[in-house]
Amino acid sequence: MNFLWLVPLSILFIGGFSEEVSRPDDLKIGAIFSFGTINGRVAKIAMNAAVEDVNSDPNILGTSKLVLSTYDSNYSGFLGIIGGLQYMETKTVAIIGPQTSGMAHVLSHLANELHVPMLSFTALDPTLSPLQYPYFIQTAPNDLFQMTAIADMVSYFGYREVIAVFSDDEQGRNSVIALGDKLAERRCKISYKAVLSPESLASLDQIMNELVKITLMESRVIVLHAYAQIGLQVFDVAHKLGMMESGYVWIATTWLSTFLDSTSVPGETAKSIQGVLTLRPHTPDSERKKAFSSRWNKLSNGSIDLNAYGLYAYDTVWIIANAVKLLLDHGGTISFSNDSQLNGYDGGALNLGNLSIFDEGEQLLSNILQTNMTGLAGHIAFSNPVRYMINPSYDILNVIGKGDKQIGYWSNHSGLSVVPPEILHTKAPNRSSSNQQLYSVVWPGQTTVQPRGWVFPYNGRQLRIGIPYRVSYKDFVSEDEHTNTVRGYCIDVFLAAIKLLPYAVPHKFVFFGDRHKNPSYTELVSMITSNVFDAAVGDIAIVTNRTKIVDFTQPYIDSGLVVVVPVQKLNSSAWAFMRPFTPLMWGVTAAFFLIVGAVVWILEHRMNDEFRGPPKKQLITILCFGFSTMFFAQRENTVSSLGRMVLIIWLFVVLIITSSYTASLTSILTVQQLASSIKGIESLISSSDLIGFPVGSFAENYLREELNIAKSRLVPLGSPEEYADALERGSVAAVVDERPYVDLFLSKYCRFQIVGQEFTKRGWGFAFPRDSPLAVDMSTAILMLSENGELQKIRDRWLNKIICGLQGPEQKSDQLRLNSFWGLFLICGIACFLALLVYFCSILRQFKRNLPEQSEPSNRSSSRSIRIQRFLSFVDEKDEESESRLKRKHRELLSSSHIQELQLPSGTKRNETDIFPEGHNGNTSSKVKSSVNDMMAVATTSWSETI
Repeated sequence: MNFLWLVPLSILFIGGFSEEVSRPDDLKIGAIFSFGTINGRVAKIAMNAAVEDVNSDPNILGTSKLVLSTYDSNYSGFLGIIGGLQYMETKTVAIIGPQTSGMAHVLSHLANELHVPMLSFTALDPTLSPLQYPYFIQTAPNDLFQMTAIADMVSYFGYREVIAVFSDDEQGRNSVIALGDKLAERRCKISYKAVLSPESLASLDQIMNELVKITLMESRVIVLHAYAQIGLQVFDVAHKLGMMESGYVWIATTWLSTFLDSTSVPGETAKSIQGVLTLRPHTPDSERKKAFSSRWNKLSNGSIDLNAYGLYAYDTVWIIANAVKLLLDHGGTISFSNDSQLNGYDGGALNLGNLSIFDEGEQLLSNILQTNMTGLAGHIAFSNPVRYMINPSYDILNVIGKGDKQIGYWSNHSGLSVVPPEILHTKAPNRSSSNQQLYSVVWPGQTTVQPRGWVFPYNGRQLRIGIPYRVSYKDFVSEDEHTNTVRGYCIDVFLAAIKLLPYAVPHKFVFFGDRHKNPSYTELVSMITSNVFDAAVGDIAIVTNRTKIVDFTQPYIDSGLVVVVPVQKLNSSAWAFMRPFTPLMWGVTAAFFLIVGAVVWILEHRMNDEFRGPPKKQLITILCFGFSTMFFAQRENTVSSLGRMVLIIWLFVVLIITSSYTASLTSILTVQQLASSIKGIESLISSSDLIGFPVGSFAENYLREELNIAKSRLVPLGSPEEYADALERGSVAAVVDERPYVDLFLSKYCRFQIVGQEFTKRGWGFAFPRDSPLAVDMSTAILMLSENGELQKIRDRWLNKIICGLQGPEQKSDQLRLNSFWGLFLICGIACFLALLVYFCSILRQFKRNLPEQSEPSNRSSSRSIRIQRFLSFVDEKDEESESRLKRKHRELLSSSHIQELQLPSGTKRNETDIFPEGHNGNTSSKVKSSVNDMMAVATTSWSETI
């Protein structure tokens, strides 16, 4: 019998048997936690439940069983490290934990060396990089996403500065750094970092000292990132210090929601956390989650309630179980080998030689990172190579009483919303500002009015507002000598803006200057940075070097540098009368005088004796008639309808032109004109003349640094009187100053004038310290003043005075140009053209009726010239002659036609009986013929006159 067929079967059986044998009975996993903490207690119950569920399902690991051993680090990083070493000695395939990021940083080096994956859902330090720690995996969203959510909330409520209170450990420090980065992306910042000792090392005195410092600061938005034990102490102390009243904004990280979800809140604690905002990792509802929640009371014996991290703990065990299943199902084994680097460390108390490398650790790590499952916490997957949880999200809670209410969600997909993230994930990402939305909040102090988030530091102290002590242009800032109060345009704008703020701003004005000359405004602004002043108000120009050290409000008045020069009366010349019109305007006007004269002559020539005569006389008539219309003194009368129409339109044009000429000439002969060759900043730069500038203004630096004008050409001037004196004596050719000052100067000194354009575009604003919220609010108030018209009223009250002469950009050339009158000339030209067109059409029709058809000559060109000569003769002919010739022509035609009727066709006479009826004799016939001829002659004459 042939038994060869049994060989493959035996091989298959032996292979299957060997595979079954290779599966270990126990798969050891370890957990390192401080089981006295809330998360430690919840995690232990959840992990044991997960191990039980995995082992009860034979489809997961088959005959193998998960064995979970727990190690209590008891709040000690050192004990946590010892626990990790113990697990490495006992051939553990994976470690859940550690609980804190500090231990994770240390134990990750051990995991890297021995290839044992470490999975943690509480050590969520954003700096635990997979590049440095490839065997460390965070199975819950790390704090980078939590800090992004907080930054979005801060930006959503319009705050710009926050104070961070945190525990001084790796997770606290690095998470706050991440918060600062995310706030900076939204143009916000952390103004102060209050550092507390970690865990139980923080004392009440330390917490008290830090919170007292915070009460003296400007910001009232506080982010608390700590452990539950420290966090509750912070709120208790804050409540005693009155920091849980209205005006404060408190945002706590997930530690507070974990505490609220897992334990009952005592009455005193509930009062101290009233109105706080907090985050909770979002876990969508599912049947499995509901089933596990219903089991929880039995699993925990009512000792503690379930929170989100309990769900992550349960799912972490399943992640390991599924990864091990995938490893074993693909023929992998569980084996360990000695680390050659530890061969010299055998023996001793540490017994490091027992540490072994997990041979399949790299494959198990790969299987874990390929996880794609739905757990109690929702969908679980890792984004390689960053290894973040995909689409992490948070519930945003508002603590009220002993509970909380949900005011919205935050997701990495769409930001803030009131729609659950699982619904938003089915739509395209949308993080636009219009899409961000939260429900209303009950803030600390049980108020629904949103706090503004900041106060003036050192409560009770008035703001020190620095103002310049001006010795000139006191309309802007000055001191009333009688009442010792501050007044002026800038002061009125500031006080009006302050009144529009939704809060009181206690302040006092402090003069800056020696009272002998105008102070340096750059020095005034720099004193804000040295804390001498809290703000600066006055005619302070917003320039680049000042914006580098302070923040300015929205400009409340436009300002720019202009050039001022002296003016004098124009010296009249013999040709001054030519100045009102440009050469082109003169030429076009003269041409139209000739054109209109010629057109009227053409229209009147055939019927008006005043437009007839020898050619020399006709030429003189055309010239005299055209130019005499300038004075409405034309001697010739017009009799044709077309001629009168053209003349009426032209006289209207002449009226406008002569009136404009008269007004312009009057202005030219009386207005003041420039006494200098300087026409603007360009000619001033190219010259070598001296230039005056006001003391303390930014004009000096601008002229020297931006326009490269030599310092030797610049002359400082202190007052308007010095301006006028220097310009009149010629010690300076021009003065460069800001436009608001110059307008006031010219309202008093009318013998000076602005030339050219403003060559800077700036404005005046109020100066505040960098990132001051008051600067933003004051800018809003200034915009409101502008919109409601109050800003213009203040300006009219102080600055809008009568100003002499033409000013700056408004000054134009005093000559009248063609583009101001081309519409009139166009109308007149069209009228002339239409009149000529109608006239020539009428002439052509009359020409055809008056002249009979002539036999065509053999030469066509001579025929055309003859016709043209006849037409020109007809046009030059007087209208009465044409009518007489037409009458004669018609008489001849009628006579010839009558004679032909009396003759027979071939020369024989027609019988009289054909003409006269019977019974009439010859005499009677003759009489009738005579009467008929007379009647026809009369009719012909009447018809010709009608024509």
